[in-house]
Amino acid sequence: MNFEQFLTSSLEGIQKAGLHRTLRVLQSPQGPEVCSEGRSLANFSSNDYLGLAAHPTLRAAACQALAEAGFGSGASRLICGTHSYHQRLEESLARFKRAEAALTFSSGYAAALGTIPAIVGKGDIVILDKLCHACLVDGARLSGALLRVFPHNRLERLESHLEWAAKTHPTARVLVVVESVYSMDGDCAPLVEIVELKDRFGAWLLVDEAHGVGVLGKTGRGASEDTRIADRIELQMGTLGKALGTAGAYVCGAASLRDFLVNRARSFIFSTAPPPPCAAVSCAAVAILDSGEGEDLVRKVQRNAQQLAAVLGVPASSAIFPVVMGDEGLAMRAARQLFDDGFLVPAIRYPTVARGSARLRITVSAAHQEESIRRLSSALAGLTVSLEAR
Repeated sequence: MNFEQFLTSSLEGIQKAGLHRTLRVLQSPQGPEVCSEGRSLANFSSNDYLGLAAHPTLRAAACQALAEAGFGSGASRLICGTHSYHQRLEESLARFKRAEAALTFSSGYAAALGTIPAIVGKGDIVILDKLCHACLVDGARLSGALLRVFPHNRLERLESHLEWAAKTHPTARVLVVVESVYSMDGDCAPLVEIVELKDRFGAWLLVDEAHGVGVLGKTGRGASEDTRIADRIELQMGTLGKALGTAGAYVCGAASLRDFLVNRARSFIFSTAPPPPCAAVSCAAVAILDSGEGEDLVRKVQRNAQQLAAVLGVPASSAIFPVVMGDEGLAMRAARQLFDDGFLVPAIRYPTVARGSARLRITVSAAHQEESIRRLSSALAGLTVSLEAR
């Protein structure tokens, strides 16, 4: 079989399984209304939770930084790629997260793949929640550490894994990895209990706040703000590309952690630095979130989440609402019907979620209007009737 035959045969298998994907192209800025395939759609698919992606302040920051610093960074951060904009961003992130220091990466994937293998390695142990994002799983695998997975949010199983690690590998470093908000289910980790468990067994904890920052807490600092345990979490990871509306990711913690990652995180060391204008825009986004305007936006996304949750009859744990359908084809037909009705809601299938748990993934933002959420609710009710009729 030649290369082209391999590709064709593999794609045919993907299509037969109902798992083929294509790229959706937008002809508009990111926002609560977008244009795709020449149609205007109410966008309930984006992680732009605060509606900052096209915010005028961020546009202005990008233009100013582009005029001052150009675009390309020229080299990795350790060569000559660290601009004062990168430094300002990391200082602002540390202040916002109430940590000693922060280090930024080009993406959330790069943050996970750089951080976890730097912290643990062969002979150590990583214990992950079963629903952790692929980047966290891949970072754990890349580390060479022994992996143990506990069923989602099942703390008795986490405890048994920690007991096993203490008894069988008493000298190993043990890292527990969870998310504050799980991206496909929208539920939250019981962080207070997890912190107490890891402290009892002398383990370390990495919390990915990708979908928590900007959504949880009075000021949008994430689940750790709600539970007041930030100073007991060794590594707080997050993204700049969701609620903050920009691009990249960060890890916050002790100043010594930042110094260590600068010297040991391979995805940081061997990557060209993000463009200075990207850092400038992210710094502007953090400033918005850490202001009265930001608090208003956080309250708005929380109110919108409560409105949709009431209609769906589920808790408003976050801004993410799954409608689980099981069958991949059924989920695809549902997403297409919603598209025809003027809504952009994605069908999520294996391998993003487990086989047999295909779903619609609905997200709300501070930019959504109540009327738009009511229209979506009506469309979902009609969708249930339509699919049952089939």
